[in-house]
Amino acid sequence: MTNDSLARAYLTKAEKRLLILDVLHGVEAYSDVVREAQEIVELATKGMLHAVGIDPPKWHDVGGLLVEYRDKFPPAVAAELDDVALVSRRLRKERELAFYGDVDFIPTEAYTADDSMRAIREAGMVVALARRSIAELDNT
Repeated sequence: MTNDSLARAYLTKAEKRLLILDVLHGVEAYSDVVREAQEIVELATKGMLHAVGIDPPKWHDVGGLLVEYRDKFPPAVAAELDDVALVSRRLRKERELAFYGDVDFIPTEAYTADDSMRAIREAGMVVALARRSIAELDNT
């Protein structure tokens, strides 16, 4: 499998998972939206790295690598990578809490509709940028 085909596969997975966020939000599964949004962002950002020939590490937040390799991306994409890195970092911090919670943090009670909508917006923004970035593969 090439970096190009892996980049497209990651984008496809992210796009399909993005579709479930509205369903989860609609049944008030707000913590699940946050967790799924993190995974979507992870897939999209790793797809972006593959698209420019970088093999991403096996950790959850690769936003810093996008910024580090900004010069490999088209200027319009590169201009938005700081925002992507912030989203990736924020959702990475929420990853375990949104899924497992803790003795003093019940995820089904702690996350709100606003938290869920923010995660949906951010995941959508990152996937849209990944789509633009990976589309460049077809133009080269």
